[in-house]
Amino acid sequence: MTTATATTIEAILYLKGKPLSLGEIAEYAACDRAKVEEGIIELMDSYARRDSALEVVETPAGYSLQLRSDFHDLVQTLIPVELGLGALRTLAAIALNSPIRQSDLINLRGSGVYQHVPELVELGFVRKRRDQESRSYSLQVTSKFHQYFQIEQLPQILENSPKEQQLELELETGE
Repeated sequence: MTTATATTIEAILYLKGKPLSLGEIAEYAACDRAKVEEGIIELMDSYARRDSALEVVETPAGYSLQLRSDFHDLVQTLIPVELGLGALRTLAAIALNSPIRQSDLINLRGSGVYQHVPELVELGFVRKRRDQESRSYSLQVTSKFHQYFQIEQLPQILENSPKEQQLELELETGE
């Protein structure tokens, strides 16, 4: 039987719709962390026992109520993401160069990045953080990107050495 604390935690996780730390959950539930830990364990156990489409999982960002991974194909079928070609190209540039500074992305893709990045962040495909070394933002793809596009790992882009670039230039110009 589910306790009132577990039910309250379930409601909090559902309403917030994002991972929450134990401290955040305790604050919203107006109880101590130990009681939240017990409630989370109880809630996780409850979802596991009833073979629900939902699950409570611990992520690096905290605890989250989410759809089990078995149902991700169903989500893509029922709720396909509509991205324009420009946004898709921007997302591809971020994915292939992740992490990339927003200023570098603008140099690569143009000013349309200013419209694409907020859309990609809102959809949960890209994480945007202030870069410590510059005034720009650092952009990288999220686990949602990998899940949605069913990509485990992206190939690493190999930078050509200056010598290789010179050889390519000579081949292109016929020197």
